[in-house]
Amino acid sequence: MQITKTPLEGLLVIEPKVWKDNRGYFYESYSAKLYAEAGIDVAFVQDNQSFSQKGALRGLHAQNRPFEQGKLVRVLQGSVLDVAVDIRKDSATYGQHFTIELSGENHKQLWVPPGFLHGFLTLEDQTIFTYKVSNYYDKNSEIGVMWNDPELNIEWTKYMPGSAFLLSDKDQELDSFKEFKSPF
Repeated sequence: MQITKTPLEGLLVIEPKVWKDNRGYFYESYSAKLYAEAGIDVAFVQDNQSFSQKGALRGLHAQNRPFEQGKLVRVLQGSVLDVAVDIRKDSATYGQHFTIELSGENHKQLWVPPGFLHGFLTLEDQTIFTYKVSNYYDKNSEIGVMWNDPELNIEWTKYMPGSAFLLSDKDQELDSFKEFKSPF
């Protein structure tokens, strides 16, 4: 397993060791011991999974304290542009984002600790996205920012030029980053 730090402190890219042969491949997608040694010493309480068509955009979301979540995200099938935005007010990288392509082919994972907004854009039909979370979902604790906020300047269309994204009603009504009051 290879752990790579990102420019945003605490946000980590994980690349598991994959063994391939004529039958296919094998890898450990999670080992509490190895992840703890890498600094991700978290008790995960829930696994979530979504299935999406190409162009589905989910985010940018987080949960307020005391229901904040750390997320270990990966793609089982298809691919996504995965995005994390630092919303830790005392962070030197507050308001900055990190993007990475996660896919069923590259097997990469992203550790998104509490204090980040998270979202993703599916780049292929029939994409299966899965993640472990460190706290239970609480509807009343949902927070978020508009996916296309000009202050964040996330280049979603760079990955799917000319596309109309599929968004939930909720994701179309989130606050701008300027209006957003971070609890972190």
